[in-house]
Amino acid sequence: MSSDGNAVLKLAESRREEVDSVVVRFAGDSGDGIQLTGGRFAETTALSGQDLETFPDFPAEIRAPIGTTYGVSAFQINFGSGVIMTAGDAPDVLVALNPAALIVNIEEIKAGGLVIVDAGSFSAKNIQKAGYESNPLEDGSLEKYRVFPIDISRLTLEAVSVADVNKRDGLRCKNMWTLGLISWMYDRALEPSIEHLENKFGKKLPEVAKANVAALKAGHAFAETAEMPGDVRGFTIKPADFAPGVYRTVTGTEATSWGLVAGAQLAGLKIALCSYPITPASGILHVLSRLKAYDVTTFQAEDEIAAVCAAIGASYGGALGITSSSGPGIALKTEAIGLAIATEVPLIVVNTQRAGPSTGMPTKTEQSDLYLALYGRNADAPIVVLAAHSSADSFDVAIEAVRLATKYMTPVILLSDTYIANAAEPWLVPDADQLEPFKVNFRTEPEGFQPYVRDETTLARPWVKPGTPGLEHRIGGLERSDVSGNVSNDADNHQLMTNIRFNKIAGIANDIPLQEVELGGDSGQIVVVGWGSTYGPISRAVGHLRDEGKAVSHIQLRYINPLPKNLGELLARFDKILVPEMNMGQLSTLLRDRYMLPTKSLCKVTGKPFRIIEIEDGIRAALEK
Repeated sequence: MSSDGNAVLKLAESRREEVDSVVVRFAGDSGDGIQLTGGRFAETTALSGQDLETFPDFPAEIRAPIGTTYGVSAFQINFGSGVIMTAGDAPDVLVALNPAALIVNIEEIKAGGLVIVDAGSFSAKNIQKAGYESNPLEDGSLEKYRVFPIDISRLTLEAVSVADVNKRDGLRCKNMWTLGLISWMYDRALEPSIEHLENKFGKKLPEVAKANVAALKAGHAFAETAEMPGDVRGFTIKPADFAPGVYRTVTGTEATSWGLVAGAQLAGLKIALCSYPITPASGILHVLSRLKAYDVTTFQAEDEIAAVCAAIGASYGGALGITSSSGPGIALKTEAIGLAIATEVPLIVVNTQRAGPSTGMPTKTEQSDLYLALYGRNADAPIVVLAAHSSADSFDVAIEAVRLATKYMTPVILLSDTYIANAAEPWLVPDADQLEPFKVNFRTEPEGFQPYVRDETTLARPWVKPGTPGLEHRIGGLERSDVSGNVSNDADNHQLMTNIRFNKIAGIANDIPLQEVELGGDSGQIVVVGWGSTYGPISRAVGHLRDEGKAVSHIQLRYINPLPKNLGELLARFDKILVPEMNMGQLSTLLRDRYMLPTKSLCKVTGKPFRIIEIEDGIRAALEK
């Protein structure tokens, strides 16, 4: 390199500014490789030692027309040297690869934020498709942002000229050009991404690999050597202070799947996942299908009802039956879940919630299936309901779901949501040897056997593998006599069996931890109660207001049914109770029903997670009343 080139690089590096955290959003057409770009940047960020949280935002349309707002895909990442608990409120940087990506995302960017656009995609046709009346890069409508137009399309085609690819395939590399640019801005190494591209394409499509690597390096070189605007510079971020251990980034889908496998191993059981594909729950089927070496069998059924019935059959046969779906699919499974309650077999039902009702918005997040989980069956059919609060937390909650299902011979619904399923964050890989086993003991002794004789403490009936000598029995959906399990229409027996099913689930409250306060004191002006993916924004909002001297506390529920024994007493110590949730107040209603306390709902059903500022504003409004 010439002395002039070295001088440019030294000048570029000297302009780096140290910051604590940054929020970046990539956006473009669903065919632009936005999720790959975001995923690669997230991995290199994790390797750089920063904490992070991601928010992949997929379009609801499977194949929307190119250049339209319906097909915009986005990926947001919040990363920094401190503790990161959300994907960030307003992005500091937006990378928009076409006009549609710009118009969909621009209003969420901070005033004064940096907007990097592919000027080469702003043709008159694309501008009109996006819904602009004039070119936003020229009409002054973006004055409150720092706009940096780059002809990324042209520069990408120049970069990939070293490879034998056509123009269409060459333009597909502009996401890698963009990744190179952003990697330079935030001091990210290119080697992990280069290795990924060569592993992905190198053997079968070497010219595609060559083109993508060339585009990646070209974007990085452009940032290093070009005359960048004075207010566009590089940044450095110190590594976060993590506890010692082995970390990897994990999505909620991965953590849930691995937790189910770990739980089954701890119970000494094989897994039978019986599922039907549905967004956003299909990922569990994909992940578990690759884990056959861990006694996992996966079955893609012809429909939701067949899937859950197959899982019930697997549990009856002595495996851990698991079924997964989202709201519409869970609705179809409800009768069969009632069968599992009636027959008292262990079953794990994973509900990755999405915006509804009906088909709704399949790729958008919501928490609107709480009523469905608690009450969505005919008759009195109590069931255990757990909720994971983050991607990493999903691992532990899945293990707990297995423990409770097998110990109490009951179905368990594990609630996740689209945000948790797709978001990634660092996860401290646990030492498997430190996980406490809870081995299942199948009944093999014929002496004194009856299908519905019960454990005095748990009220669980025995689990018997079909074909065990001397233990032949039948189960089904008709009401059964206590102990013998024979079909019964006796009124007093039905009352008794209903009471037993109710008391068995209620008694689990004695086997779960007492509710603790996540942040703040155990009494005060107001407590913010959350469940599921509201955890991060609530925690941050409460922390900010406590820094201002407000007597605010945070409680996050993992156990929804049964609720922890001390929860009512704990909530009663606060003057006000605020419940933020991505529905129209379902947990708030539950708490009022159980404890007769005046809860206040803070509802959001936009298909997007809560922002920290939204919860802060809700707390302030509640305190002022």
